[in-house]
Parts: sequence; C-alpha cells; structure tokens
Amino acid sequence: MKIIIPMAGEGSRLRPHTLITPKPLIQILGKPILKRLLESLFQSIEILSIKEIVFIIGKVEKKIEKQLIKISNDIGFQKIVIYYQEKPLGTADALIKAKNSLIGPIIIAFSDTLFYNDDFKIIKNTKIENIIWTKKVKNPNLFGIVESDPSGLITRFIEKPKNNVSNLAIIGLYYFKNSFLLKKELQYILDHNIKNEQEYQLTSALENMRKKGIRFTSKQVQVWMDFGNKKRTISSNSKILSIESKKSELIHEKTIIKNSFIIRPCFIGENTMIENSVIGPYVSIGKFTKIKNSNIKKSLIQDYTIIKNVNIYNSIIGSYTSYIEMPKKVNLGDHSILNF
Repeated sequence: MKIIIPMAGEGSRLRPHTLITPKPLIQILGKPILKRLLESLFQSIEILSIKEIVFIIGKVEKKIEKQLIKISNDIGFQKIVIYYQEKPLGTADALIKAKNSLIGPIIIAFSDTLFYNDDFKIIKNTKIENIIWTKKVKNPNLFGIVESDPSGLITRFIEKPKNNVSNLAIIGLYYFKNSFLLKKELQYILDHNIKNEQEYQLTSALENMRKKGIRFTSKQVQVWMDFGNKKRTISSNSKILSIESKKSELIHEKTIIKNSFIIRPCFIGENTMIENSVIGPYVSIGKFTKIKNSNIKKSLIQDYTIIKNVNIYNSIIGSYTSYIEMPKKVNLGDHSILNF
C-alpha cells in the first residue's frame, strides 16, 4: 500500500498567503496542514501495511523538499518518493506524473483536506475495491461531487455541477485496490485531451472508469476540514479548535497574558504576548507574536507578527507582519453617531 499526496497546485485562491508559503505548510494551531494530514494517515500504517509515501509537487514546492522529508520522517514515514508537475494542468495531469508508483493498492489524499475519526479498517475488512470519501455540503457547485444509490454505490461523478443534482462532495481522499486501472484512465484523459475548465480532472477519469464497469463506493466522513480558500480555511480552523480544545490545553505555558480576556477555544503559541486585548473565540495565534490593545475573533495569526490597536474578525494575517492602527481620541456629545 502507498499513500500519494498531490500538492502541486498554486494555491491561488488563498493568496497572498501562498505567495511564499505553499498552502500545505500554512500553520493551523501551530502545525502545518500537511503534518496534520500525515498524522491522520500514519494511524493507518499498521492496519494497511503502508510501505511508502509519494509527493507530487510543483515548481514552487521544489524548495521545500527537505521539509517534506523531515515532516514525513518525524511522523514515522521512512520511504519517501517525490515526483514533479512542472505546469498546473489539473489533478489528472498531476497524478500521471506519479505513474511509476501507480501499482497495486493506493490511497490518494490531497494536501488541503483534513478529516477526523475515519476508520480505514473498512479497506482491509471489505471486498470493496474503490472508495471515494465524501461529505454533504451546502454549495456542491464548488466541488467535484458524486451521485449514489442507497447502498453507497456511486452512479455518477460530476466536476463542479451547475445544477444541485447532489450535495455529496468529494473531499480529496480516495482508495484504489488496483491503481493500474486508474493509471490507464488518467493516460487516456491526457491522450484524448479531455479537459474540464481547461484542466485535466481526476473526476473525468473516475466517471470514465465507472462507465466502463468499475465500481466505486461513497463513504461519508464525520468531520471534514477544507483549506481551498480564505473562508473555508477560517471555518476549518474553528472546527479544529473545537475538537482539539476538548483534548488538551491550547494556550502554551510560555504565553504571556497581561490584562486580557481569552474567550475559548483559542490556540496561542510559544512566547506570544497578549496585552490589554480580547482574543476569541476561534482564534489561532502563532509563536513569538505580540498583540496589544486589540480585539480579535475567528481569525488566524501566524508567527513573529505584531498587532496593535486593531479590531478584526474572519481574518488571516501571515508571519513576520506588522498591523498597527493609530489610537483614536474622540469627544462626542449627546445624540452623536460615529461610524468608521
């Protein structure tokens, strides 16, 4: 068994945060998204006898190869294989770059998706040959989706449907018992120039395979976190905070809090100073950050950042950033309205 992680996308929907830092390395509660994904998958090693982990990266990610290997080794993955997608031509094109690894059973896990409490024993203890993990969503037009019968057998794959024919979104987690069949169909998609929105999509390959008689089963996850854009990243951060706060304290013992109020759940990293501020709920703050005279809720603040005299929500602020507003003095009489 191999795990294949495509992460060659440009992360354009999460710019400017992905201009320097590849999306899988953005910190969520003090830990890169990729590391959280690998930790979830590592729990399945003994169950599935996973032999290697495969990364598919783009030009931007080449500079982080050592980081990928270190993160993988720290978790327990020892055999690492890396392939390259020079141009972002879609998920099908990315996966065919790893064609030498598309042999035998595989799990494909996209690097901007996280899940909780999923039971991979289903792979070992069932005769199901292909599994597509899904989740019901309110806006299926933003995702690849599936239609399925009451037993979970998938009857159609559709990439970003214009009509709400189904609300079962593909979360970016797949199992193939025989990945050679997938490789064959991916190559067919490229050879025949079959594109969706100017890209070669994995969804197109899966639909072609289904039409040829290959069976796929939909399995819904309990909790799914998606980091495709700013809105979903902030929402996913809130979900993780809610889950992790029930397990352990999320405020580092070296955090300095002066005359401030913390509304949990919040994550505050090492050597961060909070002064004269209200933080939370659903705020993640990285290490060595300084916040003063501010009100912050439902936001992500990265490392080594300075924030003073601000009032923000639904926001993301990167590392090594300063956001300082001038304090305001006002003198208002009766029946006044002040609206900045």
